[in-house]
Amino acid sequence: MIVYYISGHGFGHASRSIELIRALVDKQPELQIAVKTAAPAWLFEGVPGAAYERFDADVGLIQTDSVTIDVAGTAARAALFYRDFDRRADLEASWLQTARARLVIGDIPPLAHAAAARAGVASVAVGNFTWDWIYEAYATFERDAPGVIETIRDAYRQCTHALRLPLHGGFATVPRITDIPLIARRSTRNRADTRRLLSIPDDRPSVLASFGAYGLDLPFDDIARREGLTVISSPTAPPAALAYEDLVAAADVVVSKPGYGIVSECVANGTPLLYTSRGQFIEYDVFVAEMPRLLRCRFMPQDDLRSGRWRTHVDALLAQASPPDRARVDGADVAAKLILNLI
Repeated sequence: MIVYYISGHGFGHASRSIELIRALVDKQPELQIAVKTAAPAWLFEGVPGAAYERFDADVGLIQTDSVTIDVAGTAARAALFYRDFDRRADLEASWLQTARARLVIGDIPPLAHAAAARAGVASVAVGNFTWDWIYEAYATFERDAPGVIETIRDAYRQCTHALRLPLHGGFATVPRITDIPLIARRSTRNRADTRRLLSIPDDRPSVLASFGAYGLDLPFDDIARREGLTVISSPTAPPAALAYEDLVAAADVVVSKPGYGIVSECVANGTPLLYTSRGQFIEYDVFVAEMPRLLRCRFMPQDDLRSGRWRTHVDALLAQASPPDRARVDGADVAAKLILNLI
């Protein structure tokens, strides 16, 4: 059995982990994977080989909405979580031994690797950043959560191997790293059929408003009417006949904040991204620097986002030329082969 610990922060960690689980089970159908995460259970419904258990594997970030981060709240919760980190790691190590785990995968909770090392089980980190890198960017974090960053670094030191995704930062203490392509969800549906199912007309640009687990309270219907757009206000779970990647592929433009999940899906499905700022988050700087070579993208200030001044940005984005690079999006297959070689 493989035990897969997944950060509950947003949906991006879970969505790419599900793609990797599917690739693993496709190559080894009898494989059983215990998934331990605070991400919602419905994300894992119907995923072959996956047995879900709700579990707080890390802290992530505290957010009031998709584009606002509570730095002080994050530090307070991290201080509480990591105060008894050794006890948490010991409990999980005992559980791993009882479960006879053959391998641990973490995307990318430090606890996964500390527990695996104590249980004598190899562990693989999969991700595009590490949490010490995220937290150390906040000037007040060490003051408000003393010792947490070093605890996280020590845990990552115990990782056997990291499979590092593009658009990355951190990994300073991980002993062995292999870079892999993007893990991304790709639509397998005919785009025209999806647009018909969603009643998307062809006489105006269609925009998928994608604000993930934390959402954003905006009057999407009013914006669509005033700006001459079709706005698809993305549900947390799309209509039964569709997967979320189908919505991304069907839209002319996605409007969102840049995070791994939505960026990778825009790349995989060839959909331009109209993005806004997302608060103080160091990953944002990496994405802004790297995205233009991978997909058509354009910045929209939060004032324009919230006031509904979208159309000028949408038209300018659609007029852009194609990006210079064509990124590989077969990271799930590459990672699955490497992981199965370990067991």
